[in-house]
Amino acid sequence: MSMPIRLRTVDMFCGGGGSSWGARAAGAEILYGIDAWDIAARTFADNFPEARVINRRMEVETGPAGLGIDGPIDLLLASPECTNHTCARGNRPRNEESRSTANYVLRFARDLSPRWVVIENVVQMRAWDGYPDLLDALKGLGYFVRQEILDAAAFGVPQTRRRLFLICDRERTPAQLKMPKAPEASAKDVLEAEATHRTRPLYTERRARGTLERAERAIAALGSGVPFLIVYYGSDGAGGWQTLDRQLRTMTTLDRFGLVTWDGHTPMLRMLQVPELRRAMGFGPGYALGQGTRRDRIKLLGNGVCPPVMRAIVESLSGRVSAPGTTEVRPLEGFPAAAE
Repeated sequence: MSMPIRLRTVDMFCGGGGSSWGARAAGAEILYGIDAWDIAARTFADNFPEARVINRRMEVETGPAGLGIDGPIDLLLASPECTNHTCARGNRPRNEESRSTANYVLRFARDLSPRWVVIENVVQMRAWDGYPDLLDALKGLGYFVRQEILDAAAFGVPQTRRRLFLICDRERTPAQLKMPKAPEASAKDVLEAEATHRTRPLYTERRARGTLERAERAIAALGSGVPFLIVYYGSDGAGGWQTLDRQLRTMTTLDRFGLVTWDGHTPMLRMLQVPELRRAMGFGPGYALGQGTRRDRIKLLGNGVCPPVMRAIVESLSGRVSAPGTTEVRPLEGFPAAAE
């Protein structure tokens, strides 16, 4: 029997720690978390008291030594800023400096020489002009790189969330990730009892006409008395509503989803709550999300990485070391989709 692999890990642009939460479940030892947002850094510290948390903005010339980080390091995780890649930004100008934060990872990979690097970002990152150069630079550092587009829903997460992962290994080409046999989850699985949260009538004088139109499309399709979700903020190409028996649509950094239920013949509306959105990201019991305002917490979740996906990636990488030629992924226990 092979000995467990110790994965000494640095998490760059760590946010609230979704990547590290999944990596730690796969056996990683989280040594450092780095993020410029103080609320993210405090949230990371709450959940990884064993790690040193560095709350500062990095520049291209900021290397690990300048932050007091030294080796050896086995695994480098990074979720560079994605705002200026994603289509959610609409037609607003892109900030090239923001997009180039992905290149900061190269400095850390060069100086720390970790065996593995995993970079997560939105799928639209592939259209960035600097993307081919990033791939070439990783290969120039000696990494074999696998590009994977993974949907969190395939890992038992009750949310459709497609993300790009660059999975890098210095010693061999990473194997294609095998999908775990995780039970399929739906938006209904994240909901808490209605008595827990205050609801208001859907029809009020202050309700935006666009919100009502989305709800009315759903009621016309489903009939009276059937609960459903509406997209409260933001554009949506599927009518602006969804049933509860499918995965939640992709969470963003906005308070996006409203739940419509019924009090007799009266439709009622409330927003999904932070604990529900936490479950929709695939966090299991014990994850602390007590820093900042409600808006801050939703932003942390909307910017995050679904832990079950990162767990599967790290298990796949470390599994190839302990048992060459295999990529078996253990069941994702500890990440229940249903309400606790």
